[in-house]
Amino acid sequence: MLETRIVTDVQPDERTPPQVASAFRALLRAGVRIRPAGAARAAPMRLLADGYTPKHRFGLFGNDFYLTNLREDANFRFFVAYVHLDAENRHSDRSRFVHPRIFYKDSSLVWRSPTHYIRSDDDNWIGKGDLKCTFQDGEEIEYSAEETTNLPLEMQPALDVISRRSGGVRRDLRAIDQVLRRAPDGRFEPYRDFTEPRRAAMSDPANLVNRGENVAVFERPNDPESLRFVPGFEPDFGSGVIEVSEIRSRLYGGAVRKFRIVSRNRMIQYQFVAAPRQVWIVPPQTLTTELMSYGLRTVDVNVDEDLCVPGYEYHYIDDSEDPPELVSQIPEGFAGAASDVDPSRADASAWIERLPVVREFRRRVLGERRK
Repeated sequence: MLETRIVTDVQPDERTPPQVASAFRALLRAGVRIRPAGAARAAPMRLLADGYTPKHRFGLFGNDFYLTNLREDANFRFFVAYVHLDAENRHSDRSRFVHPRIFYKDSSLVWRSPTHYIRSDDDNWIGKGDLKCTFQDGEEIEYSAEETTNLPLEMQPALDVISRRSGGVRRDLRAIDQVLRRAPDGRFEPYRDFTEPRRAAMSDPANLVNRGENVAVFERPNDPESLRFVPGFEPDFGSGVIEVSEIRSRLYGGAVRKFRIVSRNRMIQYQFVAAPRQVWIVPPQTLTTELMSYGLRTVDVNVDEDLCVPGYEYHYIDDSEDPPELVSQIPEGFAGAASDVDPSRADASAWIERLPVVREFRRRVLGERRK
């Protein structure tokens, strides 16, 4: 059974960027090897010569994370991160390597670690995690479960701090190819270095949360009021708020607070995000300490995906289809006005604010009363 632990206040090193870079090079001189999954695997040390020397570091659960300054391409802002597993246990086989990864910030303000990428004349796509099955109109379909790429909630504040410390954001169109594995068109399934640690951890029934079943469900389709939690897995708004951090977001109109809250049974954790106008819930996670080389947990917490609709979500007309087609990730009938910053996203507050758990969060944590 995997160890669990409640950890708070994960902070970046106070060492200067040159000191962090020097410590990383010392690690390599001691015999630790860089193991890229992307094009850099042909000459891993070229990553440093090409400017991907880390400038920041933090630790979590005995693992070390080294990050470059913040970069961006046409799609998102990101760090090149070096994941050093079991850094405090030099006798571990896992500590012999550091794994370059991409840590990027999603529009829901969550930092993620993508699995691979596709780039061709027909597609420009970044890996959204493990494949899961669902039923739609009576038919079983596979989909990419994006929450499986969400980095641990414990490290999210540290990543936010480092992004502010980075200063100017450097334009970079090469890092994705160098660091991530390139897949052929249509390959949405991640590779074995992502799936195998997850399969191994979840093959033990003792590690499954609620036997692998959803801990939050809607009893009636398209009815936010019908949300129900399995007893014990509700967020504990009384004594379960364990960490609060703050960032700023142009998309969400200013200061945004993130509240990390454990469940009543202390088995899982939630993150509630409170923007000036909107509140939403990040997909919950376990408190397990095992991480894999992508920096991610190996065990899932399953909920109905409509519990975790962000404040702004995709809702637009795709003119490339004939006839044009509505693309929406907001429950039917609940899409609001389009964002002024990103017109492809609409306000999902009409759905979110009718979730009983969000109303309770506003009342008990934010001290608000809304009709």
